[in-house]
Amino acid sequence: MDNLSKKELQAQYREREIIGGVYVIQNTLQNKLLMDIDVNLRSSRNRFNFAVMTGSCVHPKLRTDWVEQKGQHFIFKTLEEIKKQESQSISEFKGELELLQQMWLEKLAGETFY
Repeated sequence: MDNLSKKELQAQYREREIIGGVYVIQNTLQNKLLMDIDVNLRSSRNRFNFAVMTGSCVHPKLRTDWVEQKGQHFIFKTLEEIKKQESQSISEFKGELELLQQMWLEKLAGETFY
């Protein structure tokens, strides 16, 4: 790979669209939710899919149920996603996601959480 290609790839990486958001991992057998946020939803979904494929637990709070159910009754759901603005720092973006998560906790107040 020549230097121009490396520079182009680096520029593309820096200019990529960053989509963060609020998501839940739902235990469909027990109807329990684990809610979290991530500044990169694609990464969270990929980690979840990898955990399902390999049989490894995706989050320590889920471990007991995950092992008992062999990860078979868990699904990943995106509740809301937002795009990081160019002018936002990662810290500011995460703060916005935390506020969004609080709103979702209020909306889902009757649900059972891990």
